Amino acid sequence: MKYAVWVPLFDELADPVQVARLAAAAEESGWDGFFVWDQLWWRAPVREVADPWITMSAIAAATERLRIGPMVTPVARRRPTKLLRETTTLDQLSAGRLILGIGLGSDRFAQEYSKTGEELNDRIRAEQMDETLDILTAGWTGEPVQHHGKHHVVDDVRFLPRPVAGRVPIWAAAFPGSAKPVRRAARYDGFFPVHLTSAEQLADAAEVIRSLRGSLDGYDVAIAPEQGTDPRPYAAAGATWWLTDTDPETLRLADARAIITAGPPQ
Repeated sequence: MKYAVWVPLFDELADPVQVARLAAAAEESGWDGFFVWDQLWWRAPVREVADPWITMSAIAAATERLRIGPMVTPVARRRPTKLLRETTTLDQLSAGRLILGIGLGSDRFAQEYSKTGEELNDRIRAEQMDETLDILTAGWTGEPVQHHGKHHVVDDVRFLPRPVAGRVPIWAAAFPGSAKPVRRAARYDGFFPVHLTSAEQLADAAEVIRSLRGSLDGYDVAIAPEQGTDPRPYAAAGATWWLTDTDPETLRLADARAIITAGPPQ
């Protein structure tokens, strides 16, 4: 099991300099990763929100070993070619340490879609996300991308340089019992179950992914259970990464420092 700090970039953590310092401290304290939320804003009482991509650039420059990434970025609201350039450049900056957490996103908590005129239909956003993922994986090869889809077009464009390892690992967020999102997760490099309730539920979902892939060798399953949860049953159920779970509306800089200083929970 590997362990990562996972924080919303809200209020006191909306300062990229402070978050980069936290990441450097996490590296010194033995953590394996540092992941951040990707939100444009949040509901009250949160007032300040930082951009995750610029913040991750600061984290990459302040660390040498930690895996980094958005957990998760709502792919449907991103332009595919812009996301392709951002992921490759950040992967280059971090010497190949980027993990791209992806998900459908939701209008439920902050109305990020309805207040900006974005698509609200989950089915359509899923189509947009799948097309974007196809463009990303094609673009990372360094070969010309030809994509003429329902939602996006890329007409014979080559994207160089490539990511350090040739591609960026993709972890897909999904509810454990949702068939299509779990199948999507099985096509990529990792699974981030949302609203996980037990190790047994995780084991069931991991078995579905194993059956679809044929094996879980080299595949990551990342979880974020409540603080104080015993990691051993989840490791036995297939979890490979443990992310810190915090309250986005009450987390303060001092709280994050205390979690980091205490070190990974093993």
